[in-house]
Amino acid sequence: MATTPTMGELYKALTLSEDNLLTAIKTYLEDPSKPVILEAGEYRLDVGAAVQAHPWAREMLARETATKVFREGAVRTAVLLARPA
Repeated sequence: MATTPTMGELYKALTLSEDNLLTAIKTYLEDPSKPVILEAGEYRLDVGAAVQAHPWAREMLARETATKVFREGAVRTAVLLARPA
C-alpha cells in the first residue's frame, strides 16, 4: 500500500497551488472555528485538524504576542507537513 503524500509533497509536485494554500491559511486564521478544507488533486485536508495535530503550530497560535506573519507561518507549516485524506 502506498503512503499518502504530505501536502508539502503535493505542493512541490504542483498539485497544490500557492494561491489555494494562501487562501486556506487566510480563511482559517480569520475564524479558526469554521471548517476549512484544502483540496489538492484527489486529496482533501481539514486545515483545523492539521493545526490541532501539530503541537508547535498550536503553541504558536496560542501566543498572544505572535505576529500575523508568524501565525501564517505556523499554519503553513502544519498544513505542509500534514497527510490529507
